[in-house]
Amino acid sequence: MVIYQPKEGYCYNSDTIFLYDFLTDFELKGEVLDIGTGSGILALLIARDYPKAKVSAIEMQEHFVQVANINAKANKKNIHIYFGDFLQMIFEKKFDYIVTNPPFYHTGVMRSQNERIDKARYSGHLPLEDFLKKSAKILKSRGSLIFCYDAKQIQSVLSKLERYQFQAEVMRFVHPNIKKGASLVMILAKKNSKAMTKILPPLIVFGEDGKYKKSTQEIFKKVGVHSIKCVI
Repeated sequence: MVIYQPKEGYCYNSDTIFLYDFLTDFELKGEVLDIGTGSGILALLIARDYPKAKVSAIEMQEHFVQVANINAKANKKNIHIYFGDFLQMIFEKKFDYIVTNPPFYHTGVMRSQNERIDKARYSGHLPLEDFLKKSAKILKSRGSLIFCYDAKQIQSVLSKLERYQFQAEVMRFVHPNIKKGASLVMILAKKNSKAMTKILPPLIVFGEDGKYKKSTQEIFKKVGVHSIKCVI
């Protein structure tokens, strides 16, 4: 699959690739919504690999709506893309799954001067509590939320999930290497669930030689995306 990305500004990163690998453990079907789709990569991968899924996406930056539509056309995938703020959007239906790599950089980090990058990364543009509250309203009774977040904020994530009647059913932590703590956590949270939480083996990205581990290389190979940066 070919993904065109803007030469300058925000581009998808490995977090999205790892999130997609995580969600392939689940059988996505029915109505699926990708929040903050950017170039459209996550929505398009789901459309490619899950024929029973009817995929929609939403993006608040008009430029990226154009990019996502270009990528949908280039890859001959039929996805519906909403243009607007997820928190303000009125959806005409409810969803079986919501997937997202949301902005989760907190107020203590240095913010980018590039507006597109700032909106894609800084949590102030999609506060965690507001995101979960809105997701709970537009998911079906047993719908699932699949997302990744800053592992250091896991206590806040789990507390807020419970507040909006979500149960974290499956989690996987991502570590830069075996000697470093987790930098990312990937979660499947189900609405109105009482299941126990399953913790998957951690994903270790780099080996001791500083190169991608073989298991990481296999993820990139499975995803099979060729990225092209260009002026759009």
